[in-house]
Amino acid sequence: MKTTELADLIKSRRSIRSWQDKQVPEDLLRQAVELATYAPNAGNQQNWYFYVILNKKVIGSIADAVQATADYIASWPEAAKFGETTTRMLQRSSLFRNAPAAIAVAAKQYQSPLEELSATREGTDPRARQIRQARSIANARIQSVASAIAYLLLILHQLGLGAVWMTGPMQAKDEIEKILRVPEEMDLVAFIPVGYPAETPALRERKPVKEVCQIVK
Repeated sequence: MKTTELADLIKSRRSIRSWQDKQVPEDLLRQAVELATYAPNAGNQQNWYFYVILNKKVIGSIADAVQATADYIASWPEAAKFGETTTRMLQRSSLFRNAPAAIAVAAKQYQSPLEELSATREGTDPRARQIRQARSIANARIQSVASAIAYLLLILHQLGLGAVWMTGPMQAKDEIEKILRVPEEMDLVAFIPVGYPAETPALRERKPVKEVCQIVK
């Protein structure tokens, strides 16, 4: 693949929130997941796990759980202070209900030896506590899974499918984990509805590179 072809693939990908009423072949989703597992990951832990959901009733149950939590949040008196933006976000919490398929992504729990070491000292050593807090900001477990999801979205796009990376459904994390029977040693971290696109969103302008990049010489 030429760099220009890769650039076109990256720049043409969009977050898709509307899908055709058309079944997604299981083999395409398996292929996408397999390629996504070649993403870089901390310590070669390969700590990701993918739940490929083709059952519309299961997707509906997950959407119900997410919407129920959204309605609960909306009932808080404090919610009114955050205006219409918050209301719209809550209303869109279960937008994936009509998706033909979905991929729920979980991460295995993991603590590196260095994290364990700093944890044993943080109670008495302020510097050790500072180090551990700094490392927690750059959470290797989540970064590893995020890299796989980024690969996954590009692969799905190349296969002619449209998807959207959602973390909002994690507001119903416990309920979704029960539906999918996620084991205790894993945490659900993202939900990705998938299908053949029924929309072509316009490109949202990106900030100029000079605003987000500094060359250190």
